[in-house]
Parts: sequence; C-alpha cells; structure tokens
Amino acid sequence: MARDDDTRNFALREDSGDESSVFSGRTPRQAALKAARRLTPAPSEDDAETMELRLREKGTKKVHIYEGWAWEETAPDDSPDWMPEEITEANVSKQGIEHLEEL
Repeated sequence: MARDDDTRNFALREDSGDESSVFSGRTPRQAALKAARRLTPAPSEDDAETMELRLREKGTKKVHIYEGWAWEETAPDDSPDWMPEEITEANVSKQGIEHLEEL
C-alpha cells in the first residue's frame, strides 16, 4: 500500500523519553487512536481506564498529549470470516501540546 504525501509519523514517548513505537496518520489524533488500540482493553467502555499517550511528531519538537482508553466489543454481524468475535475499540481525548527544548 503506497503512502500519501501528507502522512506524518508520530513517535510514542515513554516517561523516560524513549520512543518505543511509531504510528502514522494524517493527523495526530489518527495516530493516537492507533496507539490507543494497543492498550490492554477493558471489558466495556465504562470500565476502561485512561492512559496518557505522548506522541512526538517526527521532525519537530512538538509533543501531542492525549488521554486514551480501549475496550472490547463484539464484532458486527456483517464482519468478514477472518475477523475475531471480539474486537478492540479505542477513543482519545486531546489534553494539549508540549514543545521540547531538546531532543
């Protein structure tokens, strides 16, 4: 699958400053949703606990800060055969932007 020119890369930052994973998306929110789907899912959205996600836009010193949570949900009735019965859904809420002084 070819990448669009407007796709940007965002590195997931740990508390220590290490960048463990890279997520791509046209917007920071799109990358944050991809990162949130990797969280351990709760049984339902009401039971989900939020976790802070810090995504640094590659090539910049901007860190986008999100609260993310994930939960399990039953796959839709018209889902393809290869899709599992339980799927992970996620949501994020933007908390702000931080500018790093150094990388």
